[in-house]
Amino acid sequence: MHKLRRTKILVTLGPACDDANTLINMIKAGVDAVRINFSHGEIDDHQRRVECVHQCASELNKQIAILADLQGPKIRIARFRENKIQLKQGSEFTLDAELKETEGDKTQVGIDYKQLPEDVKAGDRLLLDDGRIRLIVKQIASSRILCEVEVGGELSNNKGINRLGGGLSATALTAKDKKDLITAVSLGADYLALSFPRDANDIDEARRLLQQANSTMHIIAKIERTEAVNNIDSIINAADGVMVARGDLGVEIGDAELVVVQKHIIQRARALDKPVITATQMMESMVNSPVPTRAEVSDVANAVLDGTDTVMLSAESATGLYPIETVAALDRVCRGAERQKSTLTSKHRVECQFKRVDEAIAMAAMYTANHFANVQAIIALTESGSTPLWMSRIRSGIPIFAFSRHLETERRVMLYRGVYPVHFDPTQYTEDSVNDAAVQCLVDTGFLVANQWVLLTRGDIIGVDGHSNSMKLLQAKV
Repeated sequence: MHKLRRTKILVTLGPACDDANTLINMIKAGVDAVRINFSHGEIDDHQRRVECVHQCASELNKQIAILADLQGPKIRIARFRENKIQLKQGSEFTLDAELKETEGDKTQVGIDYKQLPEDVKAGDRLLLDDGRIRLIVKQIASSRILCEVEVGGELSNNKGINRLGGGLSATALTAKDKKDLITAVSLGADYLALSFPRDANDIDEARRLLQQANSTMHIIAKIERTEAVNNIDSIINAADGVMVARGDLGVEIGDAELVVVQKHIIQRARALDKPVITATQMMESMVNSPVPTRAEVSDVANAVLDGTDTVMLSAESATGLYPIETVAALDRVCRGAERQKSTLTSKHRVECQFKRVDEAIAMAAMYTANHFANVQAIIALTESGSTPLWMSRIRSGIPIFAFSRHLETERRVMLYRGVYPVHFDPTQYTEDSVNDAAVQCLVDTGFLVANQWVLLTRGDIIGVDGHSNSMKLLQAKV
């Protein structure tokens, strides 16, 4: 049987992969899902790219999930008269909320987030351009934040601003985000990534907006604020999944804390039965190089060993010179890490009690599959994808096939570790024949051969969500 990669690969779309042939080769190399970045591009760009993804996926007979990533409250400096300046350590520099947008110089620059003077105080450290520039706040004078340069360097237009330790009051959903949310619904995206949420209330607000748009799109909370780390369990429970967005998060909490926090978020997401994406700079050097650094290989492998469901590419696939090679490298590294025995065994929830029948069936199925030596595959007949999601929380080397008649479910499971969709309508079969028909699907596609064992879960009432109440061990027939 073909050895499937369990960790999923999510890539950001952009100019580097606008060509259909490039995208097809990226999918062949291992892409499972794509990200539409609302921080860049126009609606027409997003629509064209989504259509291209669906066309390419259809040609390859594969499902590809689409994640629409909202920009969120980008707190940035304005522009300089000469586009960039050089800041020297120890010099004075001012951020002025009332300065005209293009009037920045070597002593001052405007800011687009006008509430920033109200959010900071003397002694705070402001980090510009992903932390490359560091300012110490000395004084607040009305709209002006008077600073001393602690770490200097080149500073150009529209670079981001973070406060070390977090605490900025900007809301997660801006007016632009609310418009883009509606666009994401019209594009038929499977996931909505919410940038800079502070707590569960931000997730709930996005959920209300989706409901008003008659959408059941799932929400991924991007963890990139200190406050989000402090509220991690409530955010995970409110969302449908989380992303460890290491760019802004690393700037806010500091490099030294990032590794531990990443591991903690992955662990909490898995414990609370939600998928988790690890993102930012995973293969950054491959923007300009056909091979990754050893540090990047180690970084990706460690995320896989920690149990992340998905690893994500940003600039590497959107604007890089080697998008196909980067996906192939990511695929190799994930597969290498997955050969470690620690990725195949789990004690997750061994001592828990379950309140739902379908959840108990999912847990029992994984225990049985992992301890019955001859099981080659798991089939979950599913409406919503909940059963295979629960199954995927248990570390296992056995592939989980989500058999569903719903396209949205097939695409949604593409972000679940170790889960693979199969289009299958159980309502087209009799109660006595549906199990054999499902097993035969895997035989016909080459995943099984005669006499191999399969574990199958389903409900007595076929085609109804939430009714999985049985499992069987079956053998493939000739």
